[in-house]
Parts: sequence; structure tokens; C-alpha cells
Amino acid sequence: MSPLPATIPAIVRTRLRAAVRRPVRRTAGPGAYEEAEARTLLLRLCSLLLQYPDSELSSARPELEAGVAALPASPAAAHLTAVTTWMAGQEPDGLERHYVEMFDLRRRSSLYLTYYLHGDTRRRGMALLALNQRYRAMGWDINGGELPDHLPVVLEFAALAGPRGGEAPLRQHRRGLELIHRALTDADSPYRHVLAALFTLLPPPTEADRAAVAQLVAEGPPDEEVGLDPYGAYGDGEFAPPGAFVPPAPAPPTRVPPAPTSHLEGPR
Repeated sequence: MSPLPATIPAIVRTRLRAAVRRPVRRTAGPGAYEEAEARTLLLRLCSLLLQYPDSELSSARPELEAGVAALPASPAAAHLTAVTTWMAGQEPDGLERHYVEMFDLRRRSSLYLTYYLHGDTRRRGMALLALNQRYRAMGWDINGGELPDHLPVVLEFAALAGPRGGEAPLRQHRRGLELIHRALTDADSPYRHVLAALFTLLPPPTEADRAAVAQLVAEGPPDEEVGLDPYGAYGDGEFAPPGAFVPPAPAPPTRVPPAPTSHLEGPR
């Protein structure tokens, strides 16, 4: 098996351009090959649309729009059309500010998936390691450019590795994805459409999923590390962002015991 690419944004854009040049064939009864191509293109578009809207991504807007247009008519295509239409009407500075506000400053819509499942606990470190090992087993090294649980990275892996194994991390973190979608919907962010498009590829949530999301909303992710503020300390219904440094609470003042009475003095 040939090695997969080492970096995310550039190779995703390259593969998207290739997909646009070879658009998905629209037929009355699409076969498995056409369905697989459409699925891969959808994952790749979701990955791109959830990346920071830098100048490179802004310059690729025509390719993004062409990629969305190449999708077969579906609810997912309609959702992504809503996003690209919104982006086309935004100034670059405004788009960047909105992205930062949604994904960097709001803990409920952070794009680091293992945080919702494990919080800032030791288990999260193990989950990140397991994801890295999964990628390397497929011959893909993300080369330290981004954490392996960053949603655009997970989406590109799903596009590369296929539905069965490649989409397993998305299914595993379905509850975190639900929370992100809920937060974006509450904020009336057009990015909610990217999550809605992604959900068309995943099994519907179970009652257990819904209950777990409700509990996550109420309590936040697990917390065991010394020095992390409890859920809610950052604002109403918010929890500390993944990777954020939160200084520990000040230690109580040290009590200095009184000096011992000299043995020469004796009781009075």
C-alpha cells in the first residue's frame, strides 16, 4: 500500500480539485462506485469547510462551490450549498472572526472530539494515541500539524480509508458531534449545516445517545486533572476548552506553628 499524504489542508484541497475534475455521475440508480465517490467527496467538503478560513481557503471558493455542485441532489448537498452561499457573501475578516468565535472561544463547539468523551483526563491522552496509531496503520502520518482528533483531520481520514474503518472514529464520537451541532444551532451559525450534512452519513442517534448528550450539556466532560476549573467556571453552561491552561486555585496559607516554649522557662 502506498503511503498516504503527510499534511492535511494542502492534500485535501488537491484531492478535492481532482474530485471536481471527475464529478460524481448522476444516474437514475447510482451504483456502489458512484455512491462511494459521492460519500468521499462529501466528507472531503465537510473537512475543508470546517478548516480555518485563511486566504488559501478563500481563494478556493470556486472549487468548493464546484465540489458541492458535483454532489447528487440530496439533503446533504442542500446543507453544504447553504454554507458555501453564506461564505460567498462574507468579508474575509468577518468570516475569520466568526470561525474563531464558534470554534476557538466556545467550548461547546470545539472541534477536538476526544474532549467531549474524555475531558482533560488521562483517558484523553490514550484516545489521542489510539487515533494516531489507527492513522499510522493505514500508512498516514499527520506530521504533528494538528491533533488527531481535530474534526477536519478525522473527516479526511474517513474519506481516505473508506466507510467501514475510516468512519469508525466519527461513529465513536457521535455524541460529541451532536453537542457541536446543538451549540452551532443555538448560536445560529451557518456552520451547523456542515454537521447536518455529515449526519446524513451516520446512523441516527439512539435514545442512549440523546440522554448522554443531555448529560454532557448539564455536566460537561469528565474532569480529573489537578488545576482544572470545574464545569461552568467560564460562563453559563460552558466548560474549559481542550488544551487550555487553567491555573490551579491558590493554596491555603501555610500555618506556622508557634515557637516552642524554652525548657528553661518552665510553667508559670
